[in-house]
Amino acid sequence: MGELLKRRTATALQIDTLRSELKQADALCRDSACVYATGSFGRGEASRYSDLDLFIVGKGSRKEPALSRLDEILVKADLIETTKALGLPEFSGDGQYLVGHTLAEMVGTLGKPEDDVENTFTARLLLLLESSPLIGESVYQQITNDVIVAYWKDYEGHKSDFMPAFLANDILRMWRTFCVNYEARTQSAPEKEMAKRRLKNYKLKHSRLLTCYSALLYLLAVFSKNKTVSPTDTKHMISLTPTARLEWMLSQSELGDAHSSLRKLIEGYEAFLSNTDAPEEELIVRFMDKRQRTEYLDSAYRFGDLVFEVLAVVGKKNLFHRLLVV
Repeated sequence: MGELLKRRTATALQIDTLRSELKQADALCRDSACVYATGSFGRGEASRYSDLDLFIVGKGSRKEPALSRLDEILVKADLIETTKALGLPEFSGDGQYLVGHTLAEMVGTLGKPEDDVENTFTARLLLLLESSPLIGESVYQQITNDVIVAYWKDYEGHKSDFMPAFLANDILRMWRTFCVNYEARTQSAPEKEMAKRRLKNYKLKHSRLLTCYSALLYLLAVFSKNKTVSPTDTKHMISLTPTARLEWMLSQSELGDAHSSLRKLIEGYEAFLSNTDAPEEELIVRFMDKRQRTEYLDSAYRFGDLVFEVLAVVGKKNLFHRLLVV
């Protein structure tokens, strides 16, 4: 796993450097808030071309936030200045996604219509699926625990047969949101713009797909073995990156029938990481070449087939597998 190991090592070093430089932000957050990375940094696979996707989440509520508005501004300023000093790409969308949330919002909007509007859905799901704490790890752990409790509210009466349907449905909704957002932006466009969108499709069908389905596969594997999924199981899942979840499944002897497909998934993902280790402009040029893009998109289709194969082998048509499919 040369490419994956290289990315993990480089990402860990970059995260450590960021933590050591963000002294002002760390002091401001103290025990009140946390900052966590998502995207390629959260997945432990950042390249030299990766930008930093961050969420700021504080204790308290919108009316009574633990992190004051002024302190939040100062935290953002430190984040922006530090990323510039380290030569990292600027925050995507001119920083429009660098928005603070509160724990009360993360939990209180769960299952409600305003969840999408407030962007708490994305913040909460990426926290669970592909996050790495940058500042305020103790607060990060508390917020993670409280979000798990919210999804596991019916666990006490079903400890021996708990199916994480609520969380699974939200993960599926996250995946379908990614897909819908992509489709909404792929109408008629100039050749270069179409190439850029095909590149996004290629990334969607690897990194976004694995972010969501590595979690579903992990939960399904636990349920298939134990006939239940505990909050502790989920906490362990969250501590693993998407690729590490596949490696965990490889370590489970009872999943032997899926090991061949799992190895191919990891190999396919490493190939994806190698193929995208270039500036976006260079990647767009590659996707303007019909032969090259056909090769890339065919590999993305095969990657999806492998995820489907593992899902079928691990699920064995049990109740949780049925919920994921129908």
